[in-house]
Amino acid sequence: MSAPGARLAGPPGLTSPAAKDHQGANMSRALITGGGGFIGSHLAEALLERGWTVEVIDDLSTGSIENISHLKGHPHFRYTLDTVMNRPLMLELVDRADVIFHLAAAVSAECEADFDLGMRSNLGATNRLLKCCRALGTRPAVIFASSVAAFGASEDQPLPAVIDDHTMPNPQSSYGIQKVIGELLIADYTRKGYLRGRTVRLMTVVVRPGRPNAAASGFLSAIIREPLRGERTACPVDPQTAVALASPARAIEGLLCAATSSDQAWGGRTPVNLPALTVTVGEMVSALERAAGRDAVELIDWDPDPAIARIVTSWPARFRTDRASGLGLSPDTDFDAVIAMHLAESGL
Repeated sequence: MSAPGARLAGPPGLTSPAAKDHQGANMSRALITGGGGFIGSHLAEALLERGWTVEVIDDLSTGSIENISHLKGHPHFRYTLDTVMNRPLMLELVDRADVIFHLAAAVSAECEADFDLGMRSNLGATNRLLKCCRALGTRPAVIFASSVAAFGASEDQPLPAVIDDHTMPNPQSSYGIQKVIGELLIADYTRKGYLRGRTVRLMTVVVRPGRPNAAASGFLSAIIREPLRGERTACPVDPQTAVALASPARAIEGLLCAATSSDQAWGGRTPVNLPALTVTVGEMVSALERAAGRDAVELIDWDPDPAIARIVTSWPARFRTDRASGLGLSPDTDFDAVIAMHLAESGL
């Protein structure tokens, strides 16, 4: 899958060194943690298409070997089945990388259910990666995938009507808190000169193929994906629930932009909120009906889940993303277009 608008012609905008392949062509070397996941595997594809060498590490706790099996024969692709917590291995992988895309993470609902898992997979793994970067002294570019879960509503700090680039984080879940800590660590390691960090806050990415995962937002893909396959699925929130979404292509575009923008264009160490398409769950279902008919909509069971609803409704739904716009990034036009992209990619 190619991300629209993003071009990686030559070394990254962070002016990291370029490696040379066996034919002598300039190559930029990327390491993707969590590269067996949906976003990671698509990012690997996009980088390979643009002439990069790509290494992926994933323990497949949430990813799948099927996501990257088609890449294994590529001469500039390498995959390692292991965890970021393996320090000797990570030192080797980091030493070979100009740019590191840190995507490996446990997802929201499972972090809420298992505190130790979230602390180990999100905070512990991020800390291990950054320590390896510092120990080697190579100052790689580190692109950190954070989340809209950095923001949330609480009694003492209600959400503003619109989140902008100056809104303070207020996470309301263990996952969100772990992501914000990661953002701050990236910023401080950058300030100290140990690496060159860029953080992007991803919106909920829809439509993800495959089976549902343990993310609290997973149903947002399921209520489109499963009915299109003729399967029943459940929606745990009210149709009026508003959410901020991005297609896979827009998410990849944002990650590539973080790796290629100049320091002046990027504008500092604070995270960039990626553009969002704001829709209600009911509007998503209406788009599904336009794409696949009433029979598809009838496969959705409206089954309230207070725990999931509490997490999802604590996230903001409306954003003003001036920094992202200045970088040339834009949201999806509408949810009909998002469904059309999913249909085209899945061959349905």
